[in-house]
Amino acid sequence: MSSYHALDVIDAEPEHAEVVADIIRRSFGARPALDPPATAVHETAEAVARVLASSGGILVERRGRPMGALLFDESRAGLLGLRRVAVDPEIQSRGVASAMVGVAEDTAEERGKDGIWLHVREELPDTIRFWARRRYEQVGARGPLLEFGKTLWLAREAPTPQHLHGIAARLATLLRPGDLLVLSGDLGAGKTTFTQGLGAALDVRGPITSPTFVLARTHPSLAEGPPLVHVDAYRLGDVAELDDLDLDATTEEAVTVVEWGEGLAEQLAESRLDIRIERRRARPGDPIGTAVTDDGPGEEVRVVSIRPRGPRWVGVPLRSTVVGRP
Repeated sequence: MSSYHALDVIDAEPEHAEVVADIIRRSFGARPALDPPATAVHETAEAVARVLASSGGILVERRGRPMGALLFDESRAGLLGLRRVAVDPEIQSRGVASAMVGVAEDTAEERGKDGIWLHVREELPDTIRFWARRRYEQVGARGPLLEFGKTLWLAREAPTPQHLHGIAARLATLLRPGDLLVLSGDLGAGKTTFTQGLGAALDVRGPITSPTFVLARTHPSLAEGPPLVHVDAYRLGDVAELDDLDLDATTEEAVTVVEWGEGLAEQLAESRLDIRIERRRARPGDPIGTAVTDDGPGEEVRVVSIRPRGPRWVGVPLRSTVVGRP
C-alpha cells in the first residue's frame, strides 16, 4: 500500500475483486449511453478476480472508502495495458484518476515495461482530453475504440564520458531518418560528448565538435544510414533565428540533434526526444536525482534523462534498449 495525496493506493488482489467490480460497474454505468454499450457495466467479481490473479490491478481508498480502481493487462510484450479505469461517480474530480495513472506508470517501470496502452471510447471527449493532458498519444482506432499509448521516460547515470557514449550508442539503434533530439544541460554537462557517441554509433563522418560558431553542421553517413545534423542553439535568440538555419530542408532525411534547443527546437518535428544531461554528486546509497553541489562530498556523475514526446515514440522499446530489462 502507498499513500498518494492522502489516498491509499492498494495493489489489488483477488480478495478485492467484489469491491473493484462494484466500482467498475458504478463508474461505467454513470457514463453517457454508448452504442454499442460498454461491457464494463456487467463486470463480474469472478472475471475481475481472474485478472487480478494474473496481471494485478489497483484499488484506491480514502479513509477506508473505495474510490477508484483499474485492472492491468500484460498480454502485450514489453507493455502494460490499463483496463476498466474507474472512479466512484460520486467523487469525480478529486484527483483519484490522476493518482491511479501515476501509480500505474510506476508499476510499469517496476515491471520493466517500456510503456502503457489503453482503449478509450471515441464518444467520450472528456476522457480523451484527460489522457492527452498526460501525454498519451492516439496511435490507432478500431470501431469506436481509440488506442492510446505512452512510452516511459528514463534516467541513467553516466560516471564517465565512455558511459555517455554507451547510452548514446544504445539509443542510436532506435533512431531513423526524421528523428529530432533536443539536448539541454549546463555548460560542460556533456551534450557534445553525447552527440559524439551518437555519431560514432550512426557511423557518420567526423569529427563531431561543438558547432557553436558554425551553428549547424551536417555529418554524412559513411554507411547507408541517415546523416547527422548537429545544431548549437546557444547563440540563437528566438525561434525565428532557428528558422533562418532552414533545418526543415533536412529534418525528414536526417537525425537532427539540437544542443541548447529547449524552448526553441520543439517546432521542428511533431515528435522528439527531450534529453537532459545534469551534473550531480554521487555518494553511496544516494538515489538518482540527488542534487549536485560544487563543494559537496562524493564523485561527480552525469545523469541522462530521456523523455519521449509525440506519436513516433509510442511503442518503441526505449527503456529496455537504453537501460536494459531489470
